[in-house]
Amino acid sequence: MNFQRLTDYLDQLHTQYIPGCNLVVYQDHELLYSHSAGHRDEECKLPMQGDETYSLYSCTKVLTTCAAMQLIEAGKLHLDDPVYAYLPAYAHLNVKDGNAIRPAKKVMTVRHLMSMQGGLNYRIDAPEIQEELARHPQATTRQLADAIARIPLEFEPGTDFEYSLCHDVLAAVIEVASGQKFSDYIREHIFEPLDLSTISFECTPEIKNHLCAKFRYDSQLKKLVPIPAEVIAHRLSPNHESGGAGIYSNMRDYALFLDAIACEGVGHTGERILSPEMIQLWRANQLGKESRRTYAGLGLGMAGRNKEIAPARIGYSYGLGVRTRVDMSVGVKTCLGEFGWNGAAGAFALIDPQHHLSMFYAPHVLRHSVNGSFIQPRLSGLLYECMEW
Repeated sequence: MNFQRLTDYLDQLHTQYIPGCNLVVYQDHELLYSHSAGHRDEECKLPMQGDETYSLYSCTKVLTTCAAMQLIEAGKLHLDDPVYAYLPAYAHLNVKDGNAIRPAKKVMTVRHLMSMQGGLNYRIDAPEIQEELARHPQATTRQLADAIARIPLEFEPGTDFEYSLCHDVLAAVIEVASGQKFSDYIREHIFEPLDLSTISFECTPEIKNHLCAKFRYDSQLKKLVPIPAEVIAHRLSPNHESGGAGIYSNMRDYALFLDAIACEGVGHTGERILSPEMIQLWRANQLGKESRRTYAGLGLGMAGRNKEIAPARIGYSYGLGVRTRVDMSVGVKTCLGEFGWNGAAGAFALIDPQHHLSMFYAPHVLRHSVNGSFIQPRLSGLLYECMEW
């Protein structure tokens, strides 16, 4: 194997408004490749060192759905359970019907939450959420999940796909099913068994001291705008733990989590966090024809309802909270069954259980469409070229 092409690509990403990034590749718990490119500070003077921490945004979803799969394996949660069995606020939902709003006819299930087919949207500024925060500025994960239940659904549960707050609601379901605070469950059942010490829902002093500078890309001015690195807008209150976008981590910890999943659920510590059977179920396609059509256009229009196919979605569908490779006749070269997800600031997770291979890439640039549309697919393809498979 020769990773020079991957190195060359990372080293030129500054020309695409990526001021700094890190990438690591693991196979069978061995660090095969690690490279840092660019700079870690707003002035772009300090070189990346590899110990940077990041706001991982939606890469949090892989952790959240892993926790749900653990509870399913333990018999404490079931995919086709109604959400209202855990969160009573979901017993009576409303749905949009043209210009009207009516009671939903279908019951939202745990499977719908995990596969983004619950009918929720991603409006964290929704009046229902803001009203809850006005009444309870310290609102908990469960209180905010109840507020989300008051937002009219975009469609009947299970009938379409929409990337949404589903996994924030799932975090509240996990709290009820486990009897633990969401972060406590994740720490006890994922972080501690894998010896992950610098990954958290809190911006701890250690995390803050190593935060990579964060930027927002201004597409009109074609420039990077520095923004506070420690702020995650999806953390809606001090007591809210976002199952969809709340994690901070360094490269080591998140990469070792991915490595454990790639190695059939067994981490570098020898501890098993999930069975191979659950991993197979986790990455199994959950979308029917209509939902998959919507998923394919994710990011190209409201709710992804666009006739074009997003480049990063070619050959993929969606499982229980992860993209999953289902068609090798189109798209970049990876492997059938390869799965993972990405984050709003560009973080990208790739898991290949067939080869016990994983890759984690992290820049820190929000609202930069080139991350998901071009850079991440290119990195996937280059990885497999470099492995010479």
